[in-house]
Amino acid sequence: MTVILTPPSPELRLLVSLASWTWPGTSPDGREAAHILITHTPAFTGPDAVEAVEARMRRLSDSLGGLTGPREPVPDLDRCLQIVGDQVLMHFPGAARTLRLPTRRPWTELVARTGEAVLLLGLDPLPQTADAARLDTYLDDALAADRLLFGRARTR
Repeated sequence: MTVILTPPSPELRLLVSLASWTWPGTSPDGREAAHILITHTPAFTGPDAVEAVEARMRRLSDSLGGLTGPREPVPDLDRCLQIVGDQVLMHFPGAARTLRLPTRRPWTELVARTGEAVLLLGLDPLPQTADAARLDTYLDDALAADRLLFGRARTR
């Protein structure tokens, strides 16, 4: 008997509870790179909120094929980015809806030119209203605590 295991697709309620940011930057080797950060919004409360958010984000990682920690090789994900005019959409396998990423022209042009973006998936919540300083602090803290997962998202 052959069993084929497929990662579960993200639920609609998870997709609508996500926050995302995009920015152009540099890769560790000094090349120009587009970045995407996706986190959960801090909607959960209660004693198990931290564990519930992390579990949801890890399921999201699994649906994309499995992201890795910062000290591991960054995996290439299935072609999950689609550029439609000035919009960039992120597709999750098996999900009926896409995530519309926040964009600015230089970032979108970089994704179109390189065909990829570095995806950072934060295991801790962060509100969509976070400003640049709070975002930088979040990234520094999450990286130091090993609370970021990485992947290379490609265009369709």
